[in-house]
Amino acid sequence: MRSYGYYLLRRFAQFVIVVFIGISLTFFITHLSPVDPVEQMIGSLTAFSETSPEAVLMMREALRELYGTEGPLLEQFVVYWRRLLVLDFGPSLSAFPTPVSVLIGRALPWTVGLLLTCTMIAWALGNLFGALAGYNQKSRSLKVFGIVAMGLHPVPYYIIAFMLLIVFGYLWPILPISGGAAPNVPQAFTAEFAISVVRHSILPALSIILVGIGSWFLGMRALVSNIVTEDYVTYAELGGVSRRRILPFYVMRNALVPQMTGLAMSLGAIFNGAIIVEYVFSYPGLGRLLIGAVYSADYSLVLGVTAISIIAVSAAVFLIDVLYPVLDPRVQLG
Repeated sequence: MRSYGYYLLRRFAQFVIVVFIGISLTFFITHLSPVDPVEQMIGSLTAFSETSPEAVLMMREALRELYGTEGPLLEQFVVYWRRLLVLDFGPSLSAFPTPVSVLIGRALPWTVGLLLTCTMIAWALGNLFGALAGYNQKSRSLKVFGIVAMGLHPVPYYIIAFMLLIVFGYLWPILPISGGAAPNVPQAFTAEFAISVVRHSILPALSIILVGIGSWFLGMRALVSNIVTEDYVTYAELGGVSRRRILPFYVMRNALVPQMTGLAMSLGAIFNGAIIVEYVFSYPGLGRLLIGAVYSADYSLVLGVTAISIIAVSAAVFLIDVLYPVLDPRVQLG
């Protein structure tokens, strides 16, 4: 049997390889774009003024050095990774001269707070109700819940977002439909600001939670239904296990490990869905920042947001992966 330290080291090596390949692919795909950010910026700076050719040449050299687009593509790739290791993505083209790291630093807490909270709520509630539905298969209310979950599961996040936007933004306007907080409320650690943040996050959060609950509900219900049979319950009771302890201490403990695998595999899809949801509700997170950067051809910002997103999602998967042996000692460490 291999040691847990070897298992951890192997998983960390996989994490590093995934991050390197993902960010490298993003770099090369972005650089295949026909849009040259330096020429685009020079064009915008010289559009309404007469500039000498010497000044334009000096400006072009300075901007190429600033954006890291000087030299062959391989040299640019090395420079990019050198900057990435110190989180220096250069200045943003669309918000020049603000550094990309500053823009990401402003947006990242909003996305992390929204995604972390929504994913935990959806995963916990979906597994809880799914386990109850699989264990109490004759419950009418849980059958109705299952029908609703089956209807929500295949629906994309942005469709739910648009539906909530129409219902609570126009037909029954009781919730804010854009922004992360009220513009007239100062951003500080106050109850007023916290309440405003919660109210503005309700619709984006519901868009993610409703789809997530349906997915986890169906998965857990299927797992528990396969485990729990009349013979299983009878043998457990003959062994001295009370009926109330069968579900939480025996059935769910075995069923949660596959659900953890499903969570790790779906983190990328959840993040992709959150990007569009943030844009629909003008939520000040990475999703809105990324889509705005794509529209403005700000590839420094695109690379920065994409790199941070790849690292964050891969780190979450790595964390779930290293928790497997703790949750289930049967996991092979070799």
